[in-house]
Amino acid sequence: MSFLIVHGWQNSRPEGHWQRWLAERLTAEGHEVRYPQFPSPDEPVLDEWTALLRSELAALGTDGGERVLICHSLAVLLWWQVAPSLGALQPDRVLLVAPPAADVLRGFPEVTAFAPPGIEAVELPAGVRARVRFVAADDDPYFPGGAAALYADRFGLDADVVPGGQHLDLPAGYGSWPSVHAWCTDPSVRITAR
Repeated sequence: MSFLIVHGWQNSRPEGHWQRWLAERLTAEGHEVRYPQFPSPDEPVLDEWTALLRSELAALGTDGGERVLICHSLAVLLWWQVAPSLGALQPDRVLLVAPPAADVLRGFPEVTAFAPPGIEAVELPAGVRARVRFVAADDDPYFPGGAAALYADRFGLDADVVPGGQHLDLPAGYGSWPSVHAWCTDPSVRITAR
């Protein structure tokens, strides 16, 4: 199995974050893990992030095993924009964690390009939707009212909602996250709080 882990806005892959913990654990177990630092995380450029995502997906899993993409926060909207055009680069499974609301992102000039008008209505092809698991908290400050109404109810994605998890990041206490690790090797595992 091979994994690509993509961080979000203002994330420099800090020690202790669940994504770094997950990358280290999966690597120690012998899996191929790609966890790149995307350029200019404080002022990301959509074209640069898109190009790197495509490049990383192209390099992922050249051994022919299952290819898994894990996106957090801004990376969810990055993938959502490019997913319909990925073709053979589309991973076998995708985990979308704590997506921010597009209207919230539009309030920050640094990331408005990641939330173009109409992104909330972009439908993924059924074959792509079937590969996706979505997880978010019910109290994420970056998605007032909860993301489940959009991603689970409207788009029909397989969803796990974590009570009181905020943005499912290091400030919310998400360092190690055993259920995400378990999902990586067994997609039937439901994702729960840390």
